[in-house]
Amino acid sequence: MRIQLNANEAAFERSLVHIIQLYVEQPEVTYVVTDGMAGVEETEWETFDAVLTLRTDSSTRAECQNSAPCSLRSYGSLQIRLEDGSVKWYEAEHTRAVAADATHEQFRKQVKNGLCHALLRVLTEWTGIEQPWGILTGVRPTKLMHDARRRGLAADAARKELKEDYLVTDQKVALMERIVERQLTALPDLDHLQKEISIYIGIPFCPTKCAYCTFPAYDINGRQGSVNSFLGGLHYEIREIGRFLKERGVRITTIYYGGGTPTSITAEEMDMLYEEMYESFPDVGMVREITVEAGRPDTITPEKLDVLRKWNIDRISINPQSYIQETLDIIGRHHTVEETIDKYKLAREMGMNNINMDLIIGLPGEGVEEFAHTLRETEKLMPESLTVHTLSFKRASEMTQHRGEEKFKVADRHEIAQMMTAASEWTDAHGYVPYYLYRQKNILGNLENVGYSIPGTESLYNILIIEEIQTILGLGCGATTKWVHPETGAISRFANPKEPKVYNDNYVEVTRKKIEMMEKLFPMQSPS
Repeated sequence: MRIQLNANEAAFERSLVHIIQLYVEQPEVTYVVTDGMAGVEETEWETFDAVLTLRTDSSTRAECQNSAPCSLRSYGSLQIRLEDGSVKWYEAEHTRAVAADATHEQFRKQVKNGLCHALLRVLTEWTGIEQPWGILTGVRPTKLMHDARRRGLAADAARKELKEDYLVTDQKVALMERIVERQLTALPDLDHLQKEISIYIGIPFCPTKCAYCTFPAYDINGRQGSVNSFLGGLHYEIREIGRFLKERGVRITTIYYGGGTPTSITAEEMDMLYEEMYESFPDVGMVREITVEAGRPDTITPEKLDVLRKWNIDRISINPQSYIQETLDIIGRHHTVEETIDKYKLAREMGMNNINMDLIIGLPGEGVEEFAHTLRETEKLMPESLTVHTLSFKRASEMTQHRGEEKFKVADRHEIAQMMTAASEWTDAHGYVPYYLYRQKNILGNLENVGYSIPGTESLYNILIIEEIQTILGLGCGATTKWVHPETGAISRFANPKEPKVYNDNYVEVTRKKIEMMEKLFPMQSPS
């Protein structure tokens, strides 16, 4: 659909277009900055199917300081061209009081929220689609609840803020409350971990690439030269970063091996890598959690499980995604349902006592019945934690590039919501609790991904990376470091090269730049 969006605010284009995308699949939006309410007569209807017009005004455009509170009004209208050429109108108005002492930043936030409210309301009236997350389009909604808690808001006040400022439904607010409560139980010192770090180690190889995937992942078959060179660079990064952490007395909270599939490399290569970790990093025995993704069952062998056990690593992921074989074939996961079950049982027999499994709602060809089957099969295994993803159409994935084809046809919004409800009810009935949540662009049904666990088996790393409490240092190919300033909380990022050859040519320089940044965040402590 071709849409003209008129607004008297230039700065909020991205936020407003994101809301349109919640209702209209792949819209073509032309954003026009106006000084008033542009009307139908100003639009070339042969070019556009719909016109959205938004504006805000208030009793004063100042910062509201030293004056009476502003009455901030936001207006939205939607004009849809019907098949007979006539135009149907939808209108909405939102009014909000702004405190007299509001800063300019706070005032601008209210302006943006007001425009988003008006836009959401006219689009809801037009489509009949309710958005459970309201105007929130960001990845980490639970950060808002943590922020309210740290500001000292009572639970009722925090709920009211989420419902009134962001239009989040009661159901989603309750989910956020459960997650925040569980996070604070799993990590009672969550607010005091800024001076520690966690480490993500990226292994960029997989047996094959899944159709929905955009992670840096390369077919390991026939690339042993690249693998050897990559591992040499990774060992170098670990040694140099470990030396710095020891010199500065920086503790490590968690370590996470992701990818790709970290168990794609050989057992011998894994053994050498974990030995490097223990020798180079400070106090590895005191690290609270080490996770290794073994997501592809076809990479798991008794020899590799022996290596994990040797280095006291017992938290792994074995990811079925689905228990429908036809689905696995379509999405490019070259393992069988039986292999998932067999490798899970093998891992159990060999001492893995904290196993996570990932499931995906909305895979091609799957509806409520197929997802119910996957839940029944999961019940036979009962992993310690279960991450339920809602399929997201990531821009560079094979699935997105062929989205219109019958092969990749997916369930509608109503079915997706039913499957998410089924997952929530199933986990509740089986003793799991939600402990982390994140959202993605182009996620089906505008829903979410939720991690559930048996209490006491939560992934601490998942909590830390979603809530952005501390620096997550990314090592390896395609790994991104997220710097979180220990004092100010300011966030910045640094990405390692994604392609193995580029990484192999640049790992020394990449390591040097990261150490320079860490020197600013973690200065040498003066002797007391």
